[in-house]
Amino acid sequence: MAEPGRGLRLYTIPAHRAFADALVAGLMRRHGEASGANALARGLILLPNNRAARAVTEAFVRASGGGLVLPRLVPIGDADLGEAVGAALDAIDSDGDDAPPPPAISTYARRMILARLVGEERDAAGQPVSAAEAVRLAGDLARTLDQLLVEEVAPSRLAELDLGPELTEHWATALQTFSVVLDRWPSELARVGAIDGVERRARLLGRLERRWRRTPPPGFVCAAGITDPAPAVARLLRCVAEGERGQVVFAGLDLGMPDEEWDALGPHRPDPDTGVRRASIETHPQYHLKLLLDRMSAARGEVSAWRAGGAMVGWGADSDSARGRAVANALAPADFTGKWTTLDAADRRLAGVAAVELATPAEEAQAIALALREALEEPGRTAALVTPDRALARRVVAHCRRWNVDVVDTAGQPLALLPPGTLLLALAEAAAQRFAPLALLTLLKHPLVRADGRLAWLDGVRALDRRLRGPRPPAGLDGIALALGDRMPDFWAEVRRLLDPVARTFADGAQSLSGFVACLREAAVGLCGDALWAGPNGRAAAEFVAELEANAAAGPALVDPAEVAPILRTLLDEVAVRLPAGQGHPRLAIYGLSEARLQSADLMVLGGLNEGVWPNRPAPDPWLAPRIRAALGLQGLERRIGVAAHDFAQGLGAPRALVTRARRDASAPALASRFWLRLQAMAGDRFERDARLEHWARALDASADFAPADRPAPLPAAGLRPRAISVTEVDRLKADPYAFYARRVLGLSPLDPVDADPTAAWRGTAVHHILEAWWKEDACDPHALAPRAARMLAEAEVHPLLRALWQPRLREAIDWIVATVAAQGATGRRVLAAEGKGAIDIAGVTLSGRYDRIDRLADGALGVIDYKTGKPPSPAAVREGFSLQLGLLGLIAERGGFAEVEGTAGAFEYWSLAKGAKGAFGFVQSPVDPAGKADKIITADFTTVAARNFIAAANDWLTGEAPFTAKLKPEFAPYAEYDQLMRRDEWYGREDGRDG
Repeated sequence: MAEPGRGLRLYTIPAHRAFADALVAGLMRRHGEASGANALARGLILLPNNRAARAVTEAFVRASGGGLVLPRLVPIGDADLGEAVGAALDAIDSDGDDAPPPPAISTYARRMILARLVGEERDAAGQPVSAAEAVRLAGDLARTLDQLLVEEVAPSRLAELDLGPELTEHWATALQTFSVVLDRWPSELARVGAIDGVERRARLLGRLERRWRRTPPPGFVCAAGITDPAPAVARLLRCVAEGERGQVVFAGLDLGMPDEEWDALGPHRPDPDTGVRRASIETHPQYHLKLLLDRMSAARGEVSAWRAGGAMVGWGADSDSARGRAVANALAPADFTGKWTTLDAADRRLAGVAAVELATPAEEAQAIALALREALEEPGRTAALVTPDRALARRVVAHCRRWNVDVVDTAGQPLALLPPGTLLLALAEAAAQRFAPLALLTLLKHPLVRADGRLAWLDGVRALDRRLRGPRPPAGLDGIALALGDRMPDFWAEVRRLLDPVARTFADGAQSLSGFVACLREAAVGLCGDALWAGPNGRAAAEFVAELEANAAAGPALVDPAEVAPILRTLLDEVAVRLPAGQGHPRLAIYGLSEARLQSADLMVLGGLNEGVWPNRPAPDPWLAPRIRAALGLQGLERRIGVAAHDFAQGLGAPRALVTRARRDASAPALASRFWLRLQAMAGDRFERDARLEHWARALDASADFAPADRPAPLPAAGLRPRAISVTEVDRLKADPYAFYARRVLGLSPLDPVDADPTAAWRGTAVHHILEAWWKEDACDPHALAPRAARMLAEAEVHPLLRALWQPRLREAIDWIVATVAAQGATGRRVLAAEGKGAIDIAGVTLSGRYDRIDRLADGALGVIDYKTGKPPSPAAVREGFSLQLGLLGLIAERGGFAEVEGTAGAFEYWSLAKGAKGAFGFVQSPVDPAGKADKIITADFTTVAARNFIAAANDWLTGEAPFTAKLKPEFAPYAEYDQLMRRDEWYGREDGRDG
């Protein structure tokens, strides 16, 4: 292709110039009308990815001002492993001596086969892994294998490594498994008649290079913005640069970097005397470009500046070179940052770059959205957000919608977060959990379920939600049916019809993943119909399900039902769904790092500049330790940091740039990105802060007049005040009148959570049922109580946690009850009645109560007993006029309120099933004492004290006009069911006196 002695045609477009527009301007000047009407159309432009091809297409449209036949644009790869060569290069004709490569193995066939091989080898090594873990490890293995193929490192070299005895057992096992899998992998590929996609890409690029060397293309060839240093790419770029009509145009190759710094980057050759290789600076933004030049056998001195201008209307504005020098100085290798102290002011100037630092990611997203919205105020002005943080991108999209501005995140979203993906995951998780209430309701409430007739369906789901409140019913759909009884038969029959097939499949135990996927697909279609596969998200889900179902049989032979959802989540997270081109606002965009390459805008917002986000922490390679990678000649994992640094430097080349970060993430304080800190350290007081945006972000949703609520104290009319109350409600009335008002006047009762753990109240109810039946059916037979408790705990509806944790202590407590009742019986005390209820009229209201047990004491008096599964109330609470339930029950008994009981109360006892002072479960405690010892109320006075306290409360709130003040006695109002209703956090503890 090249004439003898002709130099390489290598160029670079600096970061401060709009790459696509500068490229197009130069190409049109070189190959436009002066070269013939069809010169451009005969040309070929090689680009890193599809997004870059779109940017160059738009630049041609802007530059042409009319009709134009575009050159052929072919994306060949990016900075990681590169994208597969497009169909344009598949069609290359050979001269008969270069057979086309076999097809590439499909993504999911490869993943499943590798997962099976990993599982088999781990089993053989005595370290079995689950199918879900095998699928995850297979993904990491595939990426490592791709790196070997890209770097053209023969897998057979693994057998040649001599790493010594210091290699840890973990890495030795991983390396052994990796070696065995690679030994078996070629035969698996031969069996399906395919090769790895990365290898096929390299072969296609090699065919293209060989063909061009034999027969130069008829038009010009320009490789633009390619940074992938893969050897196959480097050879092709060398071929293009040598061509008579070829050009290679780099993006942001720094021609002004001092030679000393450039040479320090590497890659370095081993010292001829010592054999020691000097470490490369892989985290530098120029390293991967230097590596590419090195593999092209080219020097930086052979690269020239691309002279065509790039300042055009819209997405192509340039900035100045001074900022580019300052950014290069800020990102200098660590050993050369000492020069910052001697730099001239011009070399540290970051004019046009502003920083915004907010407290939280929510405020950061708000500030970014404001910056994008402000850009629209100026006609023709463009703006873009570049961030690797997809959660931040989603927040910005949501904020922009408040102004009816639709911005598209071109990096897409994982299918696992989109409705079709969440539906498949919800279905798999519900089936694996045997349709536990929470998982079942999550599935039935999914927005895609029953899109037709949605309102009627949701009515049924809400009714089911109410029925499933409280402790979990027995497992499976049959358990739900048992809990429902004969309620909502039509709705439940429809749910059973839809879910029974998947329930039966998951109940059959371990089987092939393809069987599970087919079952989930059919159930999902039954639940959602065609809505599941509609739109870009639905099409991506359909392709995913079809590919996985077709290739799952090649994976692990048996998959446990519980592993299906984790497998799906792993795979769905790797599927990015992007909206079709042309959607969203024409002057705004959101890019990921790879999508942002070669893009430009008047305002570039670089968001999420926290360490671990930008740059991201390199994911560890679970298969090859760093030492093994170095021995094989693979690039270090830190090279991705250098690529991220280059993306950062390119973004700062826009006419105006805004860098943003939040001081904390969702869970903890965050450390500023090393890039942010370098700019700050180098620029010093020239690191401009955009205080205006920071203020706007905080003020936009802030209330202009903060007026917290006062403590509520409603005053209902006399006719609305209850005239009946139970003894268990008296403490709530006195300690938190508002809570009593909400429950009794407003009629608001709190709902139990779905799938709730058994509460103390639930345990107390269960104990009461046992002891009531023991009295009424067994006549307190000491031999009948333990078997009755055992039967209750064995019932299907008893929560497994209750059965496992509470059963031992309940048995011990029951033995204590039997022994205590027997001992008291020997003294003449006997059980008189159990679980009775009654009421009396007092102070103009009806006081009702239900006792747990009343005994007839040896002296003929009554003993009032209350069972507690926890600790009894303290004597101090009783002295304060609270916890008077036993006294009020005694009052009702003395005044004839219980039909089966008469007499004077002579004892008041709490029988607690909790652990006592001696360590055993079960003890008796009384709030009173016959002589008033320990500062307790005298037993004979208890009912009188209780009556006096109750009458005072009734006169205030039930028959009087006292306000129902919230948290009147907060120390005796521990329950929080109504705290949100009373807006407690707005007024509780305020020092302005308004809280009383």
